Amino acid sequence: MTLSLARRAERFPDRMTVVDVSEERLYAPAETIHENRVTYGELSAMATRTAEHLSALGVETGDVVCLVTRNRVASLALLFACRRLEATFFPISHWLTPASVERPFDVVDPDLVISEAAQRDLVRSIPFDRSVTLEELADADRDSFSDPASAEYEHDSGTTETPLLLLHGDGGRPVVGYSERALEWNCISNLVAWGLSSDDVVPLVTPLSAADGLVRAALSTLYVGGTLLLDRAFDPGDTLAAIESETATFLAGRNQSLSDLTAESGFADRADSLERAVVEGLMDDEVRERYREAGVSVARAYGRLECPTALSQSFVAAGGRSTDADPVDTGSRDLGYPVPDCRVRLRDEEGAVLEGEATGRLELSGPVVADGYVNAAGTDDEHRGAAADAGNELSDNIDGRGRFGDGWLETGERFQRAADGSYQTQ
Repeated sequence: MTLSLARRAERFPDRMTVVDVSEERLYAPAETIHENRVTYGELSAMATRTAEHLSALGVETGDVVCLVTRNRVASLALLFACRRLEATFFPISHWLTPASVERPFDVVDPDLVISEAAQRDLVRSIPFDRSVTLEELADADRDSFSDPASAEYEHDSGTTETPLLLLHGDGGRPVVGYSERALEWNCISNLVAWGLSSDDVVPLVTPLSAADGLVRAALSTLYVGGTLLLDRAFDPGDTLAAIESETATFLAGRNQSLSDLTAESGFADRADSLERAVVEGLMDDEVRERYREAGVSVARAYGRLECPTALSQSFVAAGGRSTDADPVDTGSRDLGYPVPDCRVRLRDEEGAVLEGEATGRLELSGPVVADGYVNAAGTDDEHRGAAADAGNELSDNIDGRGRFGDGWLETGERFQRAADGSYQTQ
C-alpha cells in the first residue's frame, strides 16, 4: 500500500478520517469542541480541488508550497495536493516568532506561500511577496489536470527526486527533506511498533508542522485508515473533551502535553477509552501513575527532526493492544529498541563502531531517515548532506543538527546500549 489518499478513499470512502474539534468561535468556553467530520472520500476530493487551485496559480512539478497555519484539515489536503502535482509541501510552525520565522526562508525559497489570516503577524515578517490566504486559495480558479485520483495511486513513490515534504527544526532551522518513500516507511514502522489499526482514534497534540505531529501521529493514522482528532492548537481541556466524546484509543505526543492532560479534572474517568500512549521525553512517575490509573499503557520513544521515530519501548501485549500493563521499563532513561526499518549503531570518540554493551555517539540509518538537509543553494541531492562547515563540532551547532554521510546520520548524542540491545539516554 502506498501513501495514496485516493486509494484509501476508494476502499473506504465513508470512513471518518478527521474530526475537526476546533471551536467555531474565538473565546469559546473551555472544553467546547465543534465536530466537523471529514471522511476519506471528502478529504480526497478536497485534495483534488486544492491541487486544481494550485495548478491554476502556476504551481508545477518541483515547486515548493509553503503553509503558515495552525492545525487545519487544509494542511492535510495541501500535502496530498502537492503529492498529486509532484510538488513539495513545506509547513511553517505557528510557534515561530516574527524574529525566527525568517530562518527557514533563509534556507528555502518557496514558489508560493499560503497562510491563514490569524498568522498575519508572522506573514508580515516573511521575506517573500508571492502569497495567498487560505480563503484566497479556495476562491482561486481551478485548472484541471489529467485524472489526478488515478495518477495518485498509480504514482511510484520512488520515481521522483523531488522531496514530498520539507520540515524545519523547532527554532526554524535546520530544514530536512523527506521523499514519499521515507514518509511511507515511517508510517509502516509506527504501525508495526505500536499496533496501530483502522480502529484507532488519535487526538493530535503536536503541530502538523512538526515531524512528530505530522509524520508520527497524523500520517501514520491516515496510512492505516484510522481517525484523527484535530484541533487548531493544543488545549488540554478541549483535547480531553474530544478524547471522551470520540472514544480515542491511542495518544502520541511530547511529555509536556501528555502531562498537561493529567492535570485536568476527572482525567482517569474521561480518558478511559485510551489504551496506550507514546511519549517523547521523560515522564514523571506521578504522571505515569495517573495514566496507569486510567488503564493506559505508556511507552517512551525517541525521535528527531531527521528521523521522527528511531527508538521506542514496546507494549507488553502482542500488537500493542494491552490496557493493563506498561512496557518493560529498565529505568527512567530507558528508550527501548530501534523501531522496524531503523538501523542504529554507536561510535566511540575515535570513530570506531562499538559492538555489544557500550556507550557512544548514536548514528541512524535506514528508509525512515530523511534524505538530508536542505541549504540555501537548493533542495536537490547535490545540495543535501553536510550538516555543518568542515571543522565544526556537532556539540557546537546551535541548530541541534547532526551530519549525514555514508548513508548514516551522525546525531552527536551519547547513548548507552544494554546487553539485550536496548538503548538508554546518557
